[in-house]
Amino acid sequence: MFNNAIVRRPAKSMVNGLTEASLGVPDYDLACAQHNDYIQALRECGLEVEILDPIEDHPDSCFVEDVALITPKCAVLTRPGAPSRQGEVEYMAPILANYFSSLERIEAPGTIEAGDIMMVGEHYYIGLSERTNQAGAQQMIDILLAHGLTGSMVSMSEMLHLKTGLSYLENSNLLVCGEFTSKPEFAHLKRIEVPINESYSANSVWINDTVLVPSGFSSTSTAVANMGYAVREVAMSEFQKLDGGLSCLSLRF
Repeated sequence: MFNNAIVRRPAKSMVNGLTEASLGVPDYDLACAQHNDYIQALRECGLEVEILDPIEDHPDSCFVEDVALITPKCAVLTRPGAPSRQGEVEYMAPILANYFSSLERIEAPGTIEAGDIMMVGEHYYIGLSERTNQAGAQQMIDILLAHGLTGSMVSMSEMLHLKTGLSYLENSNLLVCGEFTSKPEFAHLKRIEVPINESYSANSVWINDTVLVPSGFSSTSTAVANMGYAVREVAMSEFQKLDGGLSCLSLRF
């Protein structure tokens, strides 16, 4: 169960954020409204939400998930593979120090973004992507092992982040899309395949038996509801334009 979440308000500079989506420039005012609803959804799930100020020098800084991995044993500051995002880590470090006595850090030449990390119980799957290299993944695995947890690497070639195409919904249920549908690493889980035309919704978020699903993806919402979860839809159009998903917008612990 989760009790807390950390989010960061979108900066006006988000219109210059990194993207490969080709969906147009985000509408800042609409993004702020959607972010407010996201915060409300977290609160509806029972979380206490700490809201951080925007950082105009970092257009992608609302995607706080990428700069830290939070585990039940420790928090780990990452080293994002996108150079323009590496400075975001120093803004997050003092915030996490208020919550965690054990604060680890990934060092160069390792790069890793926590959007490439999926927790299943005490095991952490780490996708090797354009943003996460083997050195960063191995450092993370070593940190996890030192804290009594485990990790393993997953090869990938099509998606930006591991969790672009995967969402673990607890109870052995896994939303899966694209290149991950046939990965042997996940054969032991109950895989619920997301239709390719709804691939964006493969990034949904389990929080205390409610699953946040991006709005507009009815097949995914129905499939999740049919598994017995409460579903809370959240509009995400402006963050989708920056390749950002539901999990990207918060650190949950």
